[in-house]
Amino acid sequence: MTKYIVVSGGVVSGIGKGVIASSTGLLLKTTGLKVTAIKIDPYMNIDAGTMRPQEHGEVYVLNDGGEVDLDLGNYERYLNVTLSRDNNITTGKIYREVIEKERRGDYLGKTVQIVPHITNAIQDWIERVSKIPVDETGEEPDVCIVELGGTVGDIESAPFVEAMRQFQFRVGHENFALIHVSLVPDMHGEQKTKPTQTTVHALRGLGLLPDLIACRLIVQKPLEDTTKAKISMFCHVTPEQVVGVHDVSSVYHVPLLLQSQGIVKFLQKRLNLPSLKITKEMTERGLNLEKRWRELTRRQERLLDEVSIALVGKYTDMQDSYMSVVKSLEHSAFRCSRKLNLKWVDASNLEPETQTTNPAKYHDAWRDVVSANGILVPGGFGVRGSEGMMLAIKWAREQKIPFLGICYGFQLAVVEWARNVCGLSNATSGEFNPDAEHPIIIFMPEISKTHMGGTMRLGLRPTVFQPESETWSKARRLYAGAGKIWERHRHRYEVNPAYIARLEQSGIDFVGRDEKGERMQVLELRGHPYFVGFQAHPEFCTRPLNPSPPFLGFVAAASGETVLEEQLELQEKTFKPPHPEGAMVSEDILRHGDPLPRGEEVLLTADQ
Repeated sequence: MTKYIVVSGGVVSGIGKGVIASSTGLLLKTTGLKVTAIKIDPYMNIDAGTMRPQEHGEVYVLNDGGEVDLDLGNYERYLNVTLSRDNNITTGKIYREVIEKERRGDYLGKTVQIVPHITNAIQDWIERVSKIPVDETGEEPDVCIVELGGTVGDIESAPFVEAMRQFQFRVGHENFALIHVSLVPDMHGEQKTKPTQTTVHALRGLGLLPDLIACRLIVQKPLEDTTKAKISMFCHVTPEQVVGVHDVSSVYHVPLLLQSQGIVKFLQKRLNLPSLKITKEMTERGLNLEKRWRELTRRQERLLDEVSIALVGKYTDMQDSYMSVVKSLEHSAFRCSRKLNLKWVDASNLEPETQTTNPAKYHDAWRDVVSANGILVPGGFGVRGSEGMMLAIKWAREQKIPFLGICYGFQLAVVEWARNVCGLSNATSGEFNPDAEHPIIIFMPEISKTHMGGTMRLGLRPTVFQPESETWSKARRLYAGAGKIWERHRHRYEVNPAYIARLEQSGIDFVGRDEKGERMQVLELRGHPYFVGFQAHPEFCTRPLNPSPPFLGFVAAASGETVLEEQLELQEKTFKPPHPEGAMVSEDILRHGDPLPRGEEVLLTADQ
């Protein structure tokens, strides 16, 4: 029987349930268990694909093309697993499934209601997905972490809370545990317990009793023993069932913080985990994972040398919009033994108009760009800030500053080259001007122009390196010299094939293309310390112990030529793709299947 650990939240949203859920799963993996994860989002959207980054943060893309909540990125990175779109449950998905069944007559004329039909659908979904293999063993997971999004008491979460109340009896007491994450405010040095008392009281009123209360403190001060005793008394749990999660130097310390408070031993006893069959090989794998994770955190604390990276984007006011990009930079900095100094640059502030309207912002933005060791332009949509990004790209190209362009950044690097090297002064993207004289970037012909939900080029896709790249390409060396690689995509525009020959004759190299050689997917400049662009989003496949290759090369180059060469040599010996073998399939197989969700999207505005 699969063991289920539900993680709920109280008092406020964004309290850190995802990190605590991921950390709990990681700790269980260190004991040799196989762990999977499910995220429940109570919004009506079918998926996260149509949400504005400033409102919801990053849209995380999975191998199967699922556009999901960014917390699934946490699960994949911490647990080193490969999840599917079904690992993200939304109200929209559940209601759609139930309504489709009703239309088919599956309910045999019964009145369809929230209870039992919606709640049963939620439970059935969790049970089904929890048994799908997600790691290299190919075996059914032992434990499933279920994160219940939102806050207890929200009207949107009510059906899911009720489903979990029923679910605890469906699977049995020994197979169900609840961790409730609650805010403990620190007011002038005094830790207040009333919010936690209130939210636990509400939770108990809904029929769920927390087995562990994770007290989140937004300060670097640990949970006091007196606070723990008070929460224990008023929330009907023992002191051992109350753990504190205060601010630490990085989120990678959270698993060790939880472990030091006995969470693993408690869950082993509460869920009778020793009864599960754990082989000697699984135990050794878990011990090795713990050893490597501890070494990662120790090394992080000892870092002295710094590498500064300018992230030139358009959603910098909502930094979660670039969650995976930041994680990729962090993981790469760890590998290079560097402390990451990330400079957030709003691309619009680099544009000449800002020098007139707000000269202070203009000069601050350019100071960050010109002083950085490396410049990164991430993904995005629309025209806003595009000119500022191209100015930053031009600076990186001409001044020999390491550069990495991702998706939108890759496309803008091609436009910048066309303008300033090829002499096509009117070159632009068809996304900005469909009637442009020189549309260097165009709308992909097979993409829907009326529906957006799941209609982009999504999911894990192959890239084939050109044969001549083997002798000089740094990007290829980062993948251990492989002729074909797989990364996740999310885009609806591509480089215009009509301009490829002219662009390449002027000196740009499209070293990576799709299997037919028609789509440009990786660009690289010779004679530059590191100037690389990816149409894909390699940040979605980074791991703390296995950084994304393009990001690793970028950070290494920003750290110095010697560091880059060291990492290139190391990658050639040790790199292994994070994807299961079965996921790395050709485009033809993807075309004949249907990797896209059934839902529809709405068009984003040009400014998004």
